Amino acid sequence: MTNFVDQDFKHNFHTHTFRCKHAKGDVADYCARAVELGMETLGFSDHSAMPDDRWIRVRMHYEQLDDYIDAIDRAREDFPQLNIKKGMECEYVPRLHHYYEDELLGERAFDYLIGAAHFFTDDNGKWSGTYGGTTSAKTLADFARYSVEMIETRLFDFIAHPDLFGNCYPTWDANTEACARDIAQAAAENGVGLEINALGLRKIAGRPTAFPQYPWEPFWTVVAEAGAPVLVNSDAHRPDDLQGRAGDAMNLAHRQGIKLMSPDLIGRRQAA
Repeated sequence: MTNFVDQDFKHNFHTHTFRCKHAKGDVADYCARAVELGMETLGFSDHSAMPDDRWIRVRMHYEQLDDYIDAIDRAREDFPQLNIKKGMECEYVPRLHHYYEDELLGERAFDYLIGAAHFFTDDNGKWSGTYGGTTSAKTLADFARYSVEMIETRLFDFIAHPDLFGNCYPTWDANTEACARDIAQAAAENGVGLEINALGLRKIAGRPTAFPQYPWEPFWTVVAEAGAPVLVNSDAHRPDDLQGRAGDAMNLAHRQGIKLMSPDLIGRRQAA
């Protein structure tokens, strides 16, 4: 029986820097640690700068974008033994579609973007936070609809922690099943990856709560049935977290019969 350990994890595409205001270290710090750990690929995906600087408490200012890109470009020169990718973790704001497509992926030549629903909209376009905000059938349906909308843009190579609603929804039921099925089917139909997020496992180990948190295993049963692409990421907010609990995340995938997607597929969407 396969039993993965953290050291088996070699390709991480979900890495933050100090610019998001809740992570430690810069690009070079993560690269140096990745080399020490024998990793092969490191994708940087700090919380996306926004042209209007919305949600600024948890992301870089727009004016820091050039500095972020420069740090990644320098690291590519300083750490040639690593395959370093330039990415962003983004909420999808429909009226800013051109920003993701034309500026980030176009003009600034990002290798990939991650879609993430730390915030989501209701039927009227009102934003809510997913932490503490997915507590009812209606809000779960809104979260699912928003996630599907992100997926269907095909701007994003994968969706971060698509089961994030486990942070405040207490039990697996018909509502969570429907939410998971909508997201998984959209991902399968559009070839967009879904991420098993090892940060959630580190949170569970370090700070147990009354809620199931994420990754929520029944969600991944639904994903396996739908045949959606899946990858594991560490969601590192410190250099020492680059492999933290990634082995457990890989074991979750294995239990569900999920074959993880090739790391070579990340960034290929934009190169095509």
